[in-house]
Amino acid sequence: MLLVASFLIVGYSNGYSQALDSPKPGGKPPVITNFYAPEQVGYGDYLKIYIAAKDPDGEMQRVAVSVSQLGWGDYPTDWTYLKSGDQKSFKGYFQWNTKSAKASILPDGTKINLKVSIFDKAGLESNEVVIPLRISSFGVSYPSPPAPFDQKDIGRLGYIHVDLVNPRKDTGSR
Repeated sequence: MLLVASFLIVGYSNGYSQALDSPKPGGKPPVITNFYAPEQVGYGDYLKIYIAAKDPDGEMQRVAVSVSQLGWGDYPTDWTYLKSGDQKSFKGYFQWNTKSAKASILPDGTKINLKVSIFDKAGLESNEVVIPLRISSFGVSYPSPPAPFDQKDIGRLGYIHVDLVNPRKDTGSR
């Protein structure tokens, strides 16, 4: 026990507590400036979640997307690392295929919340946006996204890798 405690003290004093993403003094966190997703999505559709963000320090590194499903709970956070050209500012979308290998179908009206935030290289977190969605088992027509996402040059930032579960029918492990 004494040996373990000595190692922890030595390790701490040698700088093991300084992680790469510890905030630097005076740094400013990224800011999500705009976002959009339709309120309703058809189960199995490819959903586009639009995000615009900027970082005064030009150090945005990764995007965290957390999914919470009413009746099931929280899924593990999905991380996407940004391309080097997107570290100062970006405008684009994340694609999510809502069809899941873990759910043959989802009940009509299933409520989902997406929480999105961005972390920079210093570990500073942006504001968090919450995007409520409702799953429809019927066909859904999607409106064109509003400005600033209505331009033709909007690119895909990445994919959301979360497989939804039907808590009433399918058995799945968390």
